[in-house]
Amino acid sequence: MDPKIFKAYDIRGIYPDQLKEEDAYNIGASFAVFIKKISNKDNPKIIVGRDNRASSEGIYKELVRGINDMGVDVVNTRLSTTPLMYFSVYYYGLDGGIIITASHNPSQYNGFKFVREKAVAISEDTGLREIRDTALANNFVVSQKRGSIEERDPKIAYVSLYKNRDDLKDIKIVVDTANSVSGVIASQMFEGFNINHIFKELNSSFPNHEPDPLKKENIKFLQEEVIKNNAQMGISFDGDGDRVAFVDEKGEVVTSDIISALISSIILKDNEGAKIFYDVRSSNITRETIEKMGGMAMPVRIGHSFIKQRMIEEDAIFAAEYSGHYFKKQEDTYFEDPFFVVFKIMEEMKISGLSLSQLVEQFKIYFHSGEINFEVKDKEMILEAIKNKYSEGQISLIDGVRIDFDDYWLLVRASNTEPLLRLVVEAKTKELMEEKIREIQEIIK
Repeated sequence: MDPKIFKAYDIRGIYPDQLKEEDAYNIGASFAVFIKKISNKDNPKIIVGRDNRASSEGIYKELVRGINDMGVDVVNTRLSTTPLMYFSVYYYGLDGGIIITASHNPSQYNGFKFVREKAVAISEDTGLREIRDTALANNFVVSQKRGSIEERDPKIAYVSLYKNRDDLKDIKIVVDTANSVSGVIASQMFEGFNINHIFKELNSSFPNHEPDPLKKENIKFLQEEVIKNNAQMGISFDGDGDRVAFVDEKGEVVTSDIISALISSIILKDNEGAKIFYDVRSSNITRETIEKMGGMAMPVRIGHSFIKQRMIEEDAIFAAEYSGHYFKKQEDTYFEDPFFVVFKIMEEMKISGLSLSQLVEQFKIYFHSGEINFEVKDKEMILEAIKNKYSEGQISLIDGVRIDFDDYWLLVRASNTEPLLRLVVEAKTKELMEEKIREIQEIIK
């Protein structure tokens, strides 16, 4: 087994070169051992879902065989998005869950995301490192009492959370699910809505575009359909349904930090003083909006596991990641809830009578570069050079190096998995933003 498939908060690799079906057995057995330990149960129950990739079925069989061999029961939900898996663990009161998915990656990839009870995410700091070490050691003892497999379908309960919004069904929307498993849930959630659902048929090769709505080349189809259909909003989900991107009625992308500012302004009307997290790539307007509305704005390290852990520690009610993850407090737990955001936006459009572009116009006061990637050999040396160059600014090391000045800020982060540096610059003017990008490019080069 290639240890490099174990990332900071999930497992991911190319099938079958890096991630093989026999690896899935060890990973399943290791996760079962881990869940037995932390649950203090001899016969805990784990839910397993999978996306529609061609390799997911074979991986599922070996994963479940490993779990069952350790004496742990499996609840099989078959095709599932990642948020549906989270919901299912909490809804059924189970001891843990696994979703077989490579999220937004191309079709040749596959992997796993893990949670414990109450859908609490597992990262390298909270168990994934231990799961990796146990899987690599491969010293499993098959239980005398093998675990069982039970079939359940949580989709009806999940969809019922938001489906019956008759007051919103006249809003014309276009939805792109990229031939991924996201289409299964979206079709049910938007049943009866005024919807044009593109690329909804499941196809494991993702023939129309990669299921990654952050890439411009993937979102262009949605933009074209919104304009062509005179729709009021476009919505794009990624390959496992835990990220969502938005296009306004003009076909323009509305970035997630702007969406976060909008949603924060809505929910803080009834939750003054509440804590809301935003990742360090987000526009200053996100923090400023939260504070203006009486909330507590809290920056956080990038990564869904880290964000959810911080939400637990601080009892936050909402969080957003620049990549399009939106997290909501669910009674006494926290996980991605993309449809909460979708329906909050539609609700606000209905109440205000404003279009999406009109709703977000007030938040578009800065010039934000988005992430710019650079291939480098010595990431640490460049980070130090940038810290020295801009040492007069306010430096934050929450995630990479973010340096704030009165009229601009910059963030440089090293990729955990690739020889890349990721740069973000935001400024009060477009000219200043472009000037600082050129300036930092020279340092990197």
